[in-house]
Amino acid sequence: MSIALARKYRPKRFADVAVQSHVSTTLKGAIARGRVAHGYLLCGPRGVGKTTLARVLAMALNCERRTEAAKRLAEFDQGRGASDDDTVVVAPDRDRLASEASEPCGACASCTRIWSGAASLDVVEMDAASNRGVDDARDLRERAMYAPSGDEQYKVYIVDEAHMLTRDAWNALLKILEEPPPRVVFVFATTEPQKIAQAAAPVLSRLQRFDFKRIGPAEIRERLSHVLDEEHIAAEPEALVAISRAADGSMRDALSLTDQVLSMGEGKVTADRVRDALGLVPEDEFIAMLDVIAERRAADVFPAVGRLAEAGIDFGLFLTGLADMLRAQLAIVLGGAAPDVSERAREALESRRERFADADLLRMLQALAELEPRFRKSGQQQLLIETLLVRFALLDRSVELEDVLRSLGGGGGGGGSAPERTPSRRETSSQPSAAAPSSAKSYRAESPAPRPESAARPAPRAERSSAAPVAAMAAAPAQPLHAVTGEALELSKVTGRWDALTERLKGAGKQLLATALEHSSPVSVTAQGDVTIELDEPNDFFAHSITDGRGDILTVLREWFPAVQRVQLKIGAEGPGAPPKRLTDEMVRAERIAALRKRDPVLGAAIDALDLDVAD
Repeated sequence: MSIALARKYRPKRFADVAVQSHVSTTLKGAIARGRVAHGYLLCGPRGVGKTTLARVLAMALNCERRTEAAKRLAEFDQGRGASDDDTVVVAPDRDRLASEASEPCGACASCTRIWSGAASLDVVEMDAASNRGVDDARDLRERAMYAPSGDEQYKVYIVDEAHMLTRDAWNALLKILEEPPPRVVFVFATTEPQKIAQAAAPVLSRLQRFDFKRIGPAEIRERLSHVLDEEHIAAEPEALVAISRAADGSMRDALSLTDQVLSMGEGKVTADRVRDALGLVPEDEFIAMLDVIAERRAADVFPAVGRLAEAGIDFGLFLTGLADMLRAQLAIVLGGAAPDVSERAREALESRRERFADADLLRMLQALAELEPRFRKSGQQQLLIETLLVRFALLDRSVELEDVLRSLGGGGGGGGSAPERTPSRRETSSQPSAAAPSSAKSYRAESPAPRPESAARPAPRAERSSAAPVAAMAAAPAQPLHAVTGEALELSKVTGRWDALTERLKGAGKQLLATALEHSSPVSVTAQGDVTIELDEPNDFFAHSITDGRGDILTVLREWFPAVQRVQLKIGAEGPGAPPKRLTDEMVRAERIAALRKRDPVLGAAIDALDLDVAD
């Protein structure tokens, strides 16, 4: 039976461990200088070399040839220049001796046993996931009190999945970790160091901590290429790219996936073979989906996703692959290079550079990031994927507040002239354009926002009302808001007029009534024309003022809302023990719109003219 690639090609020397040079160099130096610590904590993602480096450290400490090389190097540095057998050591040999004095040979009996995981008197590996209790920790502590098998040997205890140890187990090890016996080294490996910090924070001060890096796709491809060359197996570059992406930063996973691909048959490792073996989504599917989005073919989303479902594609992998493809497309649109995609996919994305705006791609990536936590827990993953892709295909139906105000001539501020807007990349192409996002709030209109073409051309008509009065208000924001009359009676619109109502009453000399209304808000309207007001907090004085001033309130409200027939004050059993008032979505949305109206009169005019609503 052949050995798995992950075991067969496990490194035997510090220099062979990929990427983690910051750890291997430090450990080599500690061994060469005789400054080996009594405890190490190796942290990092799975499959990046934690246990491998722990074994290499144990091999180096107990390697017979390394020990002999260290003696000869010490003799040379002391000026003796010769070993016990009178063999002269010249200066050029010192570099070789220094390397041999810090690296295990990998061939002696001790190195072979440790590397293969066989039983060894001086090196003990234990899995904390199955030996996590206080009794296991006490047993480990008692075994550590015994001396190594030889005068030059070290006892090395490698504890994998160390975060699984209980608090009591860590407490049992605290003393021996602080004052261990001579020539005893503890190495703890974990993927979740934060759990150790929570369960046994004092342990961290007794260990030297090393944080391992994730292994990049380029390093994984290089290693896979070397392994396949050693196995005399040819592979396509696109196949190695697919495996390295699926490995997600883990070298062990990459070698295991390669084993899985090789088990499908003989011959060259191709990209199609990798996709079939690992169940990956072909890059052509992602390219086709980008075309659906760019061409606004929302109806084609459902059959495309249906084909993926019939093929048994993991929608989690599809979501990850789509994010990678959008990220690569964004990099190309911004003028960079597409990372971690095949050459064929890179050419396809380059040809679609002009079909996407960078702002659209950013919005898509943000939507993907927001969906992912909900997606993992959902039982309707296909539905979530379909709705997300339809949203992407309909991005041009959503308009930005900044564009609306510019089209009204408000410039997004207090009524000044707006600078000419620079068209985006999508607007200069033949495809329909989607508005670029801004840091301001985004709103959705029932019809696409009119685009300014020239200052001499008339403003486009809005669907619900003429844009001419709106443009006039934008040019003269000092005009009172009640100039627009005849509005439908809706709670959101009444709430939007509330600040204007108080200002009108103040101007009419109704200071007490206006103050009372500032501490109240409309809570409901009815089809019969009843407007109900409720105080923010119980106050008999304000309640009396509103009750006496209902006629004045009704007069002003009828200027805007002719359907208003009656104004009444809601009297509830509110008090210190009463439950808090429950806010509805309609009330929250009305309050947000009212705040926006108060902040910018031009925005209020835009909301009225285009019937805008706050988008989530």
